Amino acid sequence: MKWSVISGWLRVTLSTLGGPGILLSAFLDSSFLPLPLVTDLIVMDFSIRRPARMPYYATMAALGSLAGCIWIYALARKAGEAYYCRKREHAPGSVRKWVQEFPLTSVLLPAVAPFPLPFKPFVIAQGVFRVPPVPFVVGTFVGRGILFFAEGFVAVRYGAAAKEFVLHQKWASAGMLLALIALGLAIRRLSSGREGTQPEIT
Repeated sequence: MKWSVISGWLRVTLSTLGGPGILLSAFLDSSFLPLPLVTDLIVMDFSIRRPARMPYYATMAALGSLAGCIWIYALARKAGEAYYCRKREHAPGSVRKWVQEFPLTSVLLPAVAPFPLPFKPFVIAQGVFRVPPVPFVVGTFVGRGILFFAEGFVAVRYGAAAKEFVLHQKWASAGMLLALIALGLAIRRLSSGREGTQPEIT
């Protein structure tokens, strides 16, 4: 059976559960069962039908995603750096430095990124390199909340056309990735500049 058929069945089944179904879908997608766009489309479907409840649907999606990410994060903390090196096949020095210097930013920026940009590898890195729990929880919830609220908003405003855009857009995600990279580099350069201008203590 094709995965597209399975994900389509899950989308229909979970959507019958309302808000709890959204929470469960987001949890599965963010943890051990990838469900590309299933949660996003359920949130958009429900938001189109009941616009006044859009914040509720987006919040349930953000909470479910946070719960799944916490599960992955906890496993990654136990698995250690060797797991990340084996999966990513490159030295993690630059990733480690970024995560440790900017824990909240390193969590928030990937969490906002829409499909098809990868999110789970960042969650694994955040666990492996031991991002403190509070920045991880706050950054993940805020980032995923922004994403799902944005999807719900455009669904309410533009209806089915918004769903078609989410399903078929590629350049928008590429632009988002470039913007996130540029923002991350700007933050890093600003931080380095401040360190360089600190007066020497004699």
